[in-house]
Amino acid sequence: MIEEALREIRRGSAEIIDEQRLEKLLRAYFDKGETYTVKCGFDPTAPDLHLGHTVLLHKLATFQRYGAKIQFLIGDFTAQIGDPTGKSETRKKLLPEDIQENAKSYKEQVFKILDPQKTEVVFNAKWINPLGAAGMLELTTTFNVARMLERDDFEKRYKSGTSISISEFIYPLLQGYDSVHLKSDVEIGGTDQKFNLLMGRHLQRAYQVGKEQSVLMMPILEGLDGVQKMSKSLNNYIGVADSANDMFGKILSISDELMWRYYELLSFCSLDEIEQLKQGVKDSSIHPKKVKEDLALEIVERFHCKAEADSAKAEFEKVHSKSQIPTDIVSFELDGPIWIAKALQECKIEPSTSQARRDIKQGAVKIDQEKVSDEQLQLESGEYILQVGKRKFARLKVN
Repeated sequence: MIEEALREIRRGSAEIIDEQRLEKLLRAYFDKGETYTVKCGFDPTAPDLHLGHTVLLHKLATFQRYGAKIQFLIGDFTAQIGDPTGKSETRKKLLPEDIQENAKSYKEQVFKILDPQKTEVVFNAKWINPLGAAGMLELTTTFNVARMLERDDFEKRYKSGTSISISEFIYPLLQGYDSVHLKSDVEIGGTDQKFNLLMGRHLQRAYQVGKEQSVLMMPILEGLDGVQKMSKSLNNYIGVADSANDMFGKILSISDELMWRYYELLSFCSLDEIEQLKQGVKDSSIHPKKVKEDLALEIVERFHCKAEADSAKAEFEKVHSKSQIPTDIVSFELDGPIWIAKALQECKIEPSTSQARRDIKQGAVKIDQEKVSDEQLQLESGEYILQVGKRKFARLKVN
């Protein structure tokens, strides 16, 4: 049983530090029923999570299946500084009201994956605020500037003469202090968080907690393009708050190769089940489209419900397989005559008129299911169904 647990916990991970201790925790659970704690921190810097964020949540859910109590840490204090990891400049400070609103949103979204009975939601302002000036000074004595500058992003900024605020040096210390206060047995995070995660082990030694947390690092999930990390700024993300139809369509748009990556990091299918699917695709007994549809159904059902997942599949087939118009299209009303590129931008299915013109040249724009070739087309009064690619539609009435 322990080997099975370790296999699933290792699944998709990039690195585990002190796996021997992790194995002891699992053995104590299976032999004596003793639970242990797994910490994962999120700074509420934006209101919505995307599937890239949920890679960590899925790993936490795996730990819950094997005896862990999750310490889901919302960094309401540290969010005021902003994690400097991977940043080339100091982050802008968030307003307290934004942090609280985002934290509320996080709590609503995470329990679509985690078991609330095995999860403790904690806010680090609760113990960092009482530290006061004396406690903060004591914390800064536990690490030196030379070691801090060994961190890759700090080193690059220092050599290039880019500003580094003192508060950014304090951030990893505060993240590590969270592990001191919570007495965490394990902490998980992304591979880009290694410096901060190891700080927890260092400070647990410095403050003589009596334990040193194991560390598990997960890789960064690639976005829809299969190349760059999933990110809202790159517009290659699948949002947890996306509609069922959008979520289903986006998952179906990923490559067959990327599909296996999503199965490994996001699906609740076991490793053996995934291997059977791979073999089925390899010997042509299962079509890869069916495997991808099953993944989309699983993920949409998780964040919505089974009925909405089935409906999203039916809608996808209606639009893509049968070349029909979606049932639910947003309507717009504009004064005419109006230039087609401007109309596409105003109807929110193109980000700009220049992009609209490029898509017209590439044959990706349709009006009433007929391709548009004239990028200077003027739409006179009437009603139109505008379409870009296979997923973007708008109903337009021109006055």
